[in-house]
Amino acid sequence: MTSVDGPADNSPRDKVDEDDHDLLTFGEAGERLRLEIAAAAADVERLRQSGTADELARADARHEALRSAAARNSAQPINDANFEKFFGYPGKAKRNLPGPSQT
Repeated sequence: MTSVDGPADNSPRDKVDEDDHDLLTFGEAGERLRLEIAAAAADVERLRQSGTADELARADARHEALRSAAARNSAQPINDANFEKFFGYPGKAKRNLPGPSQT
């Protein structure tokens, strides 16, 4: 029997070649959020027609929370004002500088 902490017999876990497949990119997280937002919006509309006020309020709150999460997940351009917050050290954002000369 396994648990969240690992196998019950404490044997070492075998390396799985696809260990990093559980990592989400901004794109994958955004797509999953988009699908959940669409489902939540459909729930809100369905509950407007035939749900209780309490069910509608919960569904609407979930829909708004998902929309807020999608806004937070969206990639924001790095600029001088948010550089330190993003990277954790002071600096200046690189501009679209020309690359090395093609000579």
